[in-house]
Amino acid sequence: MSWRDAFAAWRDRLVASHRFQRWAAGFWLTRPIARRRASGLFDLVAGFVYTQVLAACVRLDLFEHLSRSGPQTVEELARRGALSVRAMQRLLDAAVSIRLLERRSAGRYGLGPLGAPMVGNDGLKAMIEHHAALYADLRDPVALLRDEGAGSAMSAYWPYAAYPTSEDLPEQRVAEYSALMTASQPMVIDEVLDAWGFHRHRRMLDVGGGEGRFVSAVAQRAPGLELMLFDLPPVAALARQRLAGLGLADRVQTFGGSFFDDPLPQGADLVTLVRVLFDHDDEHALAILKAARAALPSGGTVLVAEPMAQTPGAHAMGDAYFGFYLLAMGRGEARSVDDMRRLLGLAGFQDIRPVKTRLPLQAGVVVARAP
Repeated sequence: MSWRDAFAAWRDRLVASHRFQRWAAGFWLTRPIARRRASGLFDLVAGFVYTQVLAACVRLDLFEHLSRSGPQTVEELARRGALSVRAMQRLLDAAVSIRLLERRSAGRYGLGPLGAPMVGNDGLKAMIEHHAALYADLRDPVALLRDEGAGSAMSAYWPYAAYPTSEDLPEQRVAEYSALMTASQPMVIDEVLDAWGFHRHRRMLDVGGGEGRFVSAVAQRAPGLELMLFDLPPVAALARQRLAGLGLADRVQTFGGSFFDDPLPQGADLVTLVRVLFDHDDEHALAILKAARAALPSGGTVLVAEPMAQTPGAHAMGDAYFGFYLLAMGRGEARSVDDMRRLLGLAGFQDIRPVKTRLPLQAGVVVARAP
């Protein structure tokens, strides 16, 4: 046993001692540390309740209403939400305690520091509503781990899980899932657009591009860039409709196919994979990267963007949240930058490097060059 392991074992025995805990909570020097750790542990215990308080605020449209109308009294909010004053007061007190709302003058309530960013954030609201399926699967986390997501509500929601070929996918199931991905994508899009200069490329191919939310954002940022989108045929059809509605039908070529069975369109010097690889295990992620490599010319670039594991300052997001989210989905991996380097190297890419983003919690970016 190394000295570090020996020290950790001694520390664990000490901290686990109820007698030490009581002493640390009373001694002036250790009291702040003991209180912070007790609070942090309780937050883990109570975390599900906090998320449900947030969900209630979203479903009652509190954030948008307070943004439009300004601070309101509990009676005004109760009438609008069709709740009793007592029930609304309970919700408001809970929302204030977790900084979603704030108490204002004359007994009114306004937006708090964590509630204000929810205003107009349709992507985050869509994910909060979508979490109902995730929470159903997490009722028994040990069973979820033992079954590795088989038969979960989340895997049933993911349309590609139950159908062996893209031709078997029901359009309604595809539309529901694509709508969620389209709504939640802006949280990642802004990070990618601010991190990478798309103007340096001639033509971009967005693989797994969904309904075209990312490619349409790139079209605005880089007016001279030629654009292509590739996704499963039912998704590509939805993208074609949406892009036509945005006046981009002549600028964006859409292609339907499977990146496991069909070659990707040629001619792009940039291939983007935005929140694509983490839906797949290593074998399938590597197949996607190899397809991207085959589509690129020498010197072409692949850009991978998605939330990543082991992100400094955001370990819980990548390793805990996405780790269990993807487990419930029944497939996929939250990968670190080093994991990405390994897969990109196996796919034949060189000059692999991460690109800094403003909010790594929402998305990491890794780029690589085709030799």
